[in-house]
Amino acid sequence: MAKTTNTMEDLRTKTDDQLAEQLVMLKKEQFNLRFQAATNQLEGPARVKEVRRAIAQIKTLQGERAREAAKA
Repeated sequence: MAKTTNTMEDLRTKTDDQLAEQLVMLKKEQFNLRFQAATNQLEGPARVKEVRRAIAQIKTLQGERAREAAKA
């Protein structure tokens, strides 16, 4: 799995579709990491935190955009 560094500035430039696609990819990676942790095959435990944080950032941005759309 390729490591991706997401900053909020990078995420803000993406479209809603791109964010949704990246969220799906990260959720799959999170599932795989949890499975590896359960079977004691996890090589980089720090990646679990990175993925969880990236998911939270995307969901936060999606929520902000939804609130802005509701106001308009």
